[in-house]
Amino acid sequence: MKPDDMILISVDDHIVEPSDLFEGHLPARYADDAPRLVHNPDGSDTWQFRDAVIPNVALNAVAGRPKEEYGLEPQGLDEIRPGCFDPNERVKDMSAGGVLATMNFPSFPGFAARLFATDDPDFSLALVQAYNDWHIDEWCGSNPGRFIPMAIPVIWDAELCAKEIRRVSEKGVHSLTFTENPAAMGYPSFHDLDYWEPVWKALVDTDTVMNVHIGSSGKLAVTAMDAPMDVMITLQPINLVQAAADLLWSAPIKQYPGLKIALSEGGTGWVPYFLDRVDRTYEMHSVWTHQDFGGKKPSEVFRDHFLTCFISDPIGVKNRHEIGIDNICWEMDYPHSDSMWPGAPEQLAAVFDTYDVPDAEINQMTYENAMRWYNFDPFKHIPKEQSTVGALRSSVADHDVSVRALSQHTEKSGPSFAEFQETAKVITGLKD
Repeated sequence: MKPDDMILISVDDHIVEPSDLFEGHLPARYADDAPRLVHNPDGSDTWQFRDAVIPNVALNAVAGRPKEEYGLEPQGLDEIRPGCFDPNERVKDMSAGGVLATMNFPSFPGFAARLFATDDPDFSLALVQAYNDWHIDEWCGSNPGRFIPMAIPVIWDAELCAKEIRRVSEKGVHSLTFTENPAAMGYPSFHDLDYWEPVWKALVDTDTVMNVHIGSSGKLAVTAMDAPMDVMITLQPINLVQAAADLLWSAPIKQYPGLKIALSEGGTGWVPYFLDRVDRTYEMHSVWTHQDFGGKKPSEVFRDHFLTCFISDPIGVKNRHEIGIDNICWEMDYPHSDSMWPGAPEQLAAVFDTYDVPDAEINQMTYENAMRWYNFDPFKHIPKEQSTVGALRSSVADHDVSVRALSQHTEKSGPSFAEFQETAKVITGLKD
C-alpha cells in the first residue's frame, strides 16, 4: 500500500492542557481552589494545585523540535507547538502528518488523575467531571470525527468511578484511562474483585476500554537511581508486561467475558514470548495454583481481552499473527519524543513493505481495529475518500511542519532518572 492511500487512527497521543480548561465546567464555588497554570519569572509554566507544583508542564512535548532539545524541557507553552494545547492547531498537525483521528491522554493530572484526590470528596469529583466535560465537549467536540474521546477515572472510589464511566458513556465515550497498577498507588490491587467490581461491571455494560498506560502508576522500571536515563527509556514497556500478567491472571478476566483492556504505549514485540510464557506457566503449574480459563489457553484469553499498540515496532509487525491481527493498533504518540510525526506514513509503509503486509491487514492495524475497539466511526463526519493520508495532507498543504529550535534556555543538561522520578511522583500524587 502506498503511504498516501493509508488511513491512520492513533490510539495513543497526549494533551498539554490549556489554562482555561476548567472555565465553564467547574462549579463557581470551587473556582478559587481549582488547579491553575502559572507563568513563572524564569519563563516556565507550571500547573499548581494546593501544595503541588507540577514542573515541566510540557514534559516531552517536543514535536517539531530538534533532538538536541529533547529532555525534560520544554518548560513553557511558548516553547512548544500550539498543536500540543490547541485542538484546532492539533487537527492541522494531524492532517499534515496524514493522521485522521487520535485518542489523547491527559498530562498534568496524571494518567489516573490521582492529583485530583483531595480531602473534599465533592470537590474531587467535580474536578474529574469538569476535566472530562472539557475533554469531551471542548477538545473532542471542536472537530467531530478527529478525536476518540477518553475519560479520566475517579481512581480513589470504585463506586464513583463506575458512575462516572456510565455518565460519560451517555456522551459517547467508550475509553477510560486508568493506572497500570493500583496497588503501587496505595489502592486495592486488580485481584481485589469485590472492591473493583463496580468498575468492571460499568466497563462491560458500556463497552468501554480500560487503557493502562506505561508509567501510570508512578513507578518506572529502573535498575538504580544513578542509572543513565537511557536505562529507564529502554525498560519503559516492562511496566505493561507486568500489568498484562497481573490482569491476565486476575479474576475479572475470567468473570467478565466482555472486558476490554488496552496496553497503551507498551509496544508489541514482546507479546509473542509473553504468550508462550503464560501458556507454559499454565501447563506446568495450574494444577496447584488452581487457575482455570474454562478450557482455553491463557494466550487465547489474552486475545479475547487485550489490545496492544505500536509506533513502528518492526518485530511486532513481523510477528503480527503470533500476537493476533485483531489485537493490534497503531499509535503516533504526539507530541512525545518517540513520535513519528509528521513522517509516520512513510515510516509505517517502509515497515509494512519489509514484511509484505497485505493491504487488508494494514487497514486492520492502522484504523479498523481502533474503530471497532473504541466504538468510533469518523466516517459519519468525514467521507472516507477525504480521510486518507494524501487527502488530509492536501487539505493543509501550507501548514508548517518544519523542525525548529524552540528552547529559550542557553544551558542544557540531560535529566537524571532521579529528577524524572520526582516529576512522576508529583504528577501521580505519590510524593510525600
